Amino acid sequence: MLRRIACDEVRKGMFIHGFGGSWFDHPFWRGKFLLETAADVDRVRRSNVPFVEVDDALGLAPVVSEEYADGAPLEAQTIAETDLTDRRIDPRRSHPVPPRADPQRQRAARLLTKSKEVMRGVFEDARLGCAIHSPSMTGVVEDIIDAVTLESQIFLTVARLKSKDDYTYLHSVAVCALMVSTARYLEKSPEETHDLGLAGLLHDVGKMAIPDQILNKPGALNDDEFSNVRTHPEKGYELLKGSAGIPPAALDVCRHHHEKIDGSGYPFGLVGDEISFAARLGAICDVYDALTSNRAYKKAWLPHKALLQMSAWKGHFDPEILAALMQAIEIFPTGLLVKMESGTLALVLGNEAGFSNPRAVTFSTASTHEFTDIETVRLGRRNDEEVFVSVEDPSAQGIANWTEFSEKLREAVQH
Repeated sequence: MLRRIACDEVRKGMFIHGFGGSWFDHPFWRGKFLLETAADVDRVRRSNVPFVEVDDALGLAPVVSEEYADGAPLEAQTIAETDLTDRRIDPRRSHPVPPRADPQRQRAARLLTKSKEVMRGVFEDARLGCAIHSPSMTGVVEDIIDAVTLESQIFLTVARLKSKDDYTYLHSVAVCALMVSTARYLEKSPEETHDLGLAGLLHDVGKMAIPDQILNKPGALNDDEFSNVRTHPEKGYELLKGSAGIPPAALDVCRHHHEKIDGSGYPFGLVGDEISFAARLGAICDVYDALTSNRAYKKAWLPHKALLQMSAWKGHFDPEILAALMQAIEIFPTGLLVKMESGTLALVLGNEAGFSNPRAVTFSTASTHEFTDIETVRLGRRNDEEVFVSVEDPSAQGIANWTEFSEKLREAVQH
């Protein structure tokens, strides 16, 4: 029988069925388990959860508590859920405890910390060759979707702040968030968005089969070491293939997130549409987070620099998906050549004081290369602002010297 009790009523030998509040308020990455040590009991008692659910059919029964409806079964509780969650009733006090201030940045940091713990457990299982337990990551994906929906810029900013010791785990969390943000911008279904988020969490699980001294090497890898690293997509795929509940998108991203649209990637040298949308998105999010994070062998790049460089690497990434990521995270590098929804080409000019979204200047049609009247537009995602559909290669659009051409455009706009 399930019963709801306060944290300080928890005893060794009880079977935990669940925790009140959000999953990242409690200190465990599992939701159901037997309390076997005094240390775990202490961790529950010091947690921020408003209540604990125990199953007395699988462990010790709780001591009766007046504040928790005289030990009544969970389904017969008379205490309102909102009272327990919002007012934080403390059985040792006669008055509700006021809710603590929880700024958005603090909430994002707490979610990242909890997500890191979950991924550490998942990756350690992978290191031991154990099958991946996908339900343990469902809460991570769902809360990241919520965080991205409510406060995407704050969450993504905090997610870039990784130490070298946390990189392996938080990189997966950040890639998940970037894939979810882009999926939401593209209005993917909730089911597809969830699967893409899970794919982001698991895309690098094969690196658990690579020795740490190679992964964390501060200098350049030699040929043998690089060959070893290049095996991680296939090793990760084999591990996920033997695990229950892993969606096809996660298998695909794990195996193909190092493919490039020009066929120069690995492990199979796939070209263009041979690479799925999920894998093309995973490749972009993986590289963007890696470039904007501090690593053992390099310092983080600023987001604008990373996106500008990625757009210049011909044949690496799908330009339309790269454009979708930029608009999802609202970062538009100055000097970029883009194709607008209207079919015109435009130069991204950057931000003006007092405006959050950057300007761009349209000047030519992409299909015929005919020059049009110069028009300044503002980039964004809302109805009154323009969006662009792809990042373009100037030489492919007949512009031999893009630096000189873009300077002339800027001068024309100023005059």
